[in-house]
Amino acid sequence: MSQLRIGIVGLGNIAQKAWLPVVTQATDWHIAGAYSPSQQKAKIICDSYRIPLFSQLDALAASCDAAFVHTSTETHFAIVKQLLLAGVDVCVDKPLAATLQEAEQLVELAHRRGRRLMVAFNRRFAPRYLQLKKQFSLPLASLRMDKHRSNSIGPRDLFFTLLDDYLHVVDTALWLSGGVGQVQGGCLLTSDQGEMLYAEHHFKVGQARITTSMHRRAGTDRESVMAITDGSVWSVSDMRDFQQQSGGELIVDPVPGWQTTSQLRGFTGAAHHFIDCVQNQTQPQTSGDQALMAQRIVEKLWRESECE
Repeated sequence: MSQLRIGIVGLGNIAQKAWLPVVTQATDWHIAGAYSPSQQKAKIICDSYRIPLFSQLDALAASCDAAFVHTSTETHFAIVKQLLLAGVDVCVDKPLAATLQEAEQLVELAHRRGRRLMVAFNRRFAPRYLQLKKQFSLPLASLRMDKHRSNSIGPRDLFFTLLDDYLHVVDTALWLSGGVGQVQGGCLLTSDQGEMLYAEHHFKVGQARITTSMHRRAGTDRESVMAITDGSVWSVSDMRDFQQQSGGELIVDPVPGWQTTSQLRGFTGAAHHFIDCVQNQTQPQTSGDQALMAQRIVEKLWRESECE
């Protein structure tokens, strides 16, 4: 069996920091090449990794079996569509597309063409969150997820930030809770320019109460999850620190020294999962259908949520 040929589309910050260090560590796959509209900048990056640089997307598509897409959200629809039509399986950064209608079209196209379409919700592959999810053998009473920014208001509007960043919080919290979730209420605060300042929402999954929260000018970059079950309180901070409080005892699970940042934040697991799915012809855990569910919820929050 020949090696799987992998293509990379987009070589910006997220690709350089999170994905290239993982994908280029090829074992049973081969990096066929990369494509970026910014050819001059891309050449420097490709040369450093010894990756062939393609000047046209269609040429790269003809040379690979699967592709990772790390371009701006506005370009996702056109790029993913072209790759799917060329018979290429795709893993794309979230969100799947800039609009729900475009996202639905891509999911339908992937089904019609028999291609794998994965959206890279990396937190679903973060070891600490996987570890936390395994603890919910007893009924979950409540879960709260916060993801705050030090000072990151604008320059884009409220909807862009909800879809670009808050989507992570909603998807991860509901996935950890094991359900889609019914929206119970919430609020959105914006600046005078219509930029997102603060979001908080409440969901119900079975009997559990779920809360998501994000402040764009909280003075710190911080992510945390706290879950309460019958007899225990669990917490994860910044996808690193794992604690359990039970029976008056605090148990701290130290981070393994060998884990890299890409592993801790789930990028390694996400990349390997996509490649495994392509090789074994199975559907990704974070398929396009899963991405549609999350995007529909965020759009509902945007349309309906008001602060009292």
